[in-house]
Amino acid sequence: MTSRTAPDPARRSERSRTAVLTAAAALVAEIGYGRLTIEAIAARAGVGKQTIYRWWPSKGAVVFDALLAAGEHEGGLALPDTGDLAADLRAVLRPTSDELGDPDTDRTYRALAAEILNDPALHTEYRTRLLDPLLDVTRDRLRSAREAGQIAPDADLDLAVELLYGPLYYRWQYRLGPLTHEHADRLVDAALRALNPPAASRGSVA
Repeated sequence: MTSRTAPDPARRSERSRTAVLTAAAALVAEIGYGRLTIEAIAARAGVGKQTIYRWWPSKGAVVFDALLAAGEHEGGLALPDTGDLAADLRAVLRPTSDELGDPDTDRTYRALAAEILNDPALHTEYRTRLLDPLLDVTRDRLRSAREAGQIAPDADLDLAVELLYGPLYYRWQYRLGPLTHEHADRLVDAALRALNPPAASRGSVA
């Protein structure tokens, strides 16, 4: 008698989960967040609605997971440390500007931002899985710069990350102007001027 291996429920569940995230990412790009429904995601993924609700409490949670999976953000956030702080920060702010300024993703990001602000559970997910890790790795990079004497020894690192990211997201949120690499570079330069000690306090030699 030929033995048959029983199906692996974990593997089947992972396939279904991947199918749901792939479907959500494709559909939100095709029809936009506002027209997206759990029913449409389920139909595209080939699963039942209850399968989706077993893992995600809302449409926003599915789309957030899909964006993380597509961008490979979760668990992979890191800032370069080349010794050139300005270059390392530009290497983060430039692609962030590109992402926020992309017309294909702008509508989705704006709709999801509203969901995050109004859904406490989704807000917690966003803080825990994306925002806080980003701020943590940025603080770590600034801390190493502070230890190397590249910014003031008493620089407030919590304020520093707000100086870097706050103006960028403010410009994006209120559509105050284009999100260009030049603008990102100016933000880095302005933040570093605020964080750098005067030349005299660095013990410069005339």
